[in-house]
Amino acid sequence: MTKKERYEKVLAWFKQNMGKVETELHYGNPFQLLVAVMLSAQCTDKRVNMVTPALFAAYPDAQSMSKASEADILSYVKSVTYPNAKAKHLLETAKIVAESYGGEVPDDDKLLQKLPGVGRKTAHVVQAVLFNRPEMPVDTHVFRVSARIGLTTNAKNVLQTEKQLVKYIPKADIPDAHHYLILHGRYVCTARSPKCTSCGISVYCAFYQQNTNIG
Repeated sequence: MTKKERYEKVLAWFKQNMGKVETELHYGNPFQLLVAVMLSAQCTDKRVNMVTPALFAAYPDAQSMSKASEADILSYVKSVTYPNAKAKHLLETAKIVAESYGGEVPDDDKLLQKLPGVGRKTAHVVQAVLFNRPEMPVDTHVFRVSARIGLTTNAKNVLQTEKQLVKYIPKADIPDAHHYLILHGRYVCTARSPKCTSCGISVYCAFYQQNTNIG
């Protein structure tokens, strides 16, 4: 099977069997999505969704959060990973969004990455989810699953993974493909015990072909 064929078959299966896909982070407006994605760095969506209801009730938008103190924000996010740094970045970002962008999350990737605490992956999630842009955010799930399936070859880091994925995935499919790979990694192609025998794409998977007794 060529790499092009593998991509076509895997994407076709995901489209047919996963239906409508979207982020599992809970949010009510673009700024809240940005905050949730920032909090999700090296943290689970489940944990983020536990802290954001109270955080968003207190600070529903950039203007209100920009007037908070770092200690106030920290009190809401202290159970996520790296809470001190994230509280600091949230306050700084809220001030910039409120003062420089009229409270609206910028829809430019370079502008997003200039915000404190917003790296390439976070910016790409915002671009893909909010603006349906053909950006491929690569987290640990996407990195692992892409390599296992055989969508990427010898990718040493997330940037190499991203470049290989966008080379083969049609632009219109990239926002959904990001979610397909994340959800597949969370619930099927798990890190320690991948559920290969119940996986719908095992027949196209390089890992499964090499380890047919995995189950």
